[in-house]
This record gives sequence, structure tokens and C-alpha cells, in this order.
Amino acid sequence: MGTPYESADDSLDPTLRAIMSERRQLINVAYRLLGSLADAEDVVQETYARWYAMSREQREAIASPGGWLTKVASRVCLDLLGSARARRESYVGEWLPEPVPDHREWADARSGGRAADPADRVTLDESVSMAFLVVLESMTPAERVAFILHDVFRYSFAEVAEIVGRTPAACRQLASSARRRMRASDAPAATPAVQRAAIVRRFKEAWEAKDIAALVDLLDPDAVGLADGGGLVSTVPLTVGNEEVARQLVILITVVPDLMLVERTVNGQPGLVVEHEGAIASVVAFDFAGDRISRFWSVRNPDKLRPWTTG
Repeated sequence: MGTPYESADDSLDPTLRAIMSERRQLINVAYRLLGSLADAEDVVQETYARWYAMSREQREAIASPGGWLTKVASRVCLDLLGSARARRESYVGEWLPEPVPDHREWADARSGGRAADPADRVTLDESVSMAFLVVLESMTPAERVAFILHDVFRYSFAEVAEIVGRTPAACRQLASSARRRMRASDAPAATPAVQRAAIVRRFKEAWEAKDIAALVDLLDPDAVGLADGGGLVSTVPLTVGNEEVARQLVILITVVPDLMLVERTVNGQPGLVVEHEGAIASVVAFDFAGDRISRFWSVRNPDKLRPWTTG
């Protein structure tokens, strides 16, 4: 995916290749900071706009173009995080991060089956799991930036300080506070990947069969279900408890009997895509406690399903 800020004589720019190779890194940083792929792409475009707004002499004087781009992108994200809190207060219903598919699936979807630019792919690991991103939402913008840049991308606190406008010691405290928030989320011990996939498959089969008893067995007694429709589509309110969650799931598939459940990778974890009449209606991500599902998040807001659509 190119940038509109390339000019006809960019082939003469000795730093162009290095600059464009940073795109993947910038997308990865911005997505984790914002929880929105659409916003992350906007940030990257804005970052490149600022790069090309400088004169050639100014660009060539920058010792580390990659570091400059990351610093600018992070600062743009920091500004957006501040305004995002106000926007989300007026958001209709639950706000959930925008889910992304496995990069190969994402590439196929974005390009109508053609291989997309590898630089546009989000590298998927535990730091983009839905559970991780949801906890990030509880952090202040400065905590989030300090934590992501230092703990995930291994920037020094001195480098983080330049971005957030605080001292390295203050940034160290911000990252420490963010870690406490992570620990306070009571995240259970990691369930092995193969086991997670097997649990999701059994969940899918039980849901399709409208088997309430099987669903109850697969759900933690304190299981929580959240849905994000953004006020654009209907959703079931917050549901708590394995029996209540199971009952709501069976009601849904009974009322809409032609739903199709497809196993897909959601933010690097086993998940489901719910299709209705040939269109993607929802993307479902899961969190686990041992051999049971502790939480699941259903993203129905069509604006957040863009990376999952084809053509």
C-alpha cells in the first residue's frame, strides 16, 4: 500500500526505501496504542505526510528516520487517545477494540484475494489479543504509550520520555502503573493454543446444536459476554454467568436459524466469525480460564469489520 505523498523524484531520495520499510512497524505500534486498525492507518498516513512536508535537506539531516517516524506516530496516537476518551463516552453501548484477522486472511480480504503489501500486516502476538487490548483501555493515554513502547517494543525510557514529554523516571512509573493494571485484570494462566482451538470448536458445535448443557460446561461459571454494535446494529446487553450466556446464545441462533459459524483467527487467537445471508455479521474473540471460556467479545459494529470483508 503506497502513500500519496510520494513524488516523481522519490527514486532519487536515498532514504526512501528505508522510510517505506518502516510502515509495518508503524502500523503495529499504532494499532496497539489505539485498538483500531482504521485509526492506525490514518496515523501512519499522517506520519508520512509530516515526513514529506519537510524539505529534502531536513529529511537527510535526520540520523534515524525510523526512530523519527515512530516518535511522530506515537505522539499522534497520544493526542488521539486523549480525544478518544471523550468520543467513547458518547459511544452507543459497549466499545470494543477493532478485531483483526490473521495477516494472511487480512491480506486476502483487503485485496480481493490478491496478496497485499506485507508492510500493511499487523504482526499478531499476545500483545494484540482482545483480552490484552481490553485491559489497555483502562489505562491513561500516557500509561498506555509508555507500557506499549517500553514493554512490547523495547524502547528505552529515555526514548519514551521524548515522546510523552515527561522524564525517564516518570515514564518508568507510568509503565509500572500499567503493569499493575494488567495484573489487576486477574488474567488466568495461559491456556495452550491447541487447547484454546479445541475449546472454540466444541463451543461452535454446541452453539450450532443449541445444546445449552454443553455450552454451560464450556463456559466458566462467571463467564461474561460483551457485544459492540456501535448503535448501528442491535446487540444483546452485557451477559454474566454460564447459564445466562448459554441461554442467550441459543435464543439468538433460534431466532436467526440461518447463521453460519466459521472458525477463524481473531487477533492471533482462535475465534469465530458469524455470517448471515453471506455477509459477516459478527467477529467473536475469546478469553480462557483453564479448559473453559471466561469471556467473549462479539464485535458487530460494521465499521469495525472492514478488514474482514472481501472485494
